[in-house]
Amino acid sequence: MMAVAICEDEGYILEELRKKIEKYMNSKSLPVSIKTFTSGEELLKEKEKFDIVLLDLMLPGIHGLEVARQISGRSQVIFITSYREYAVEAFDVNAVHYLVKPVTEERLFRALDRAVNQTEKVDNQALTIIKNGKTQVIFIRDIFYCEVFNHQVRIHTVHGTYDYLGTLDMLDSLLDERFFRCHRSYVVNMNYVAGQEKGVAILTNGERIFISRRKQTDFMQRLLNFFKNEVI
Repeated sequence: MMAVAICEDEGYILEELRKKIEKYMNSKSLPVSIKTFTSGEELLKEKEKFDIVLLDLMLPGIHGLEVARQISGRSQVIFITSYREYAVEAFDVNAVHYLVKPVTEERLFRALDRAVNQTEKVDNQALTIIKNGKTQVIFIRDIFYCEVFNHQVRIHTVHGTYDYLGTLDMLDSLLDERFFRCHRSYVVNMNYVAGQEKGVAILTNGERIFISRRKQTDFMQRLLNFFKNEVI
């Protein structure tokens, strides 16, 4: 299921975009869930993670660029605006496309092609580990966290635990922006962090991961950026 958000304060444009997105997803045989928002604040309060966000720049309250900065790394952002002059700033926050109103179906569909391709690319990223002559493919999206102990790297996933001889530094270099090095012995997938307390990260599966004292401020900022809700 492709999760899409539209953040647009003009009702008729919002509805037009929703219909075009449904038409596009139907043409690609992609099941889709679409949620609509009329301000950046509403979108940032939403706890659901979106694969694609169509975002107006000039919104009431918080500016669209700031919204994009806060969801960067979590969603593929397509800006939709009447203003051409923000294009450079838009790509600084890793937008996949920048569309100037009025948005034609053809231009929107090209932008959605790019966003869907990027989403699928991220979902299919994988690691390959070889141990005792056996090869194991691990999808990055399935990793809860990774740890190292006595030169043994252990990767904890939704499907089980895998280990091999190596270094956490090397593994960390292969991971993407979903992951945070919260301790010299741990790298955690922020998508599976449910909260934080007393120097530990609490994962959605109930496990608790140490956060070093010097990383706690950075961890809290990453947590706020990923989940956009208040953390105790």
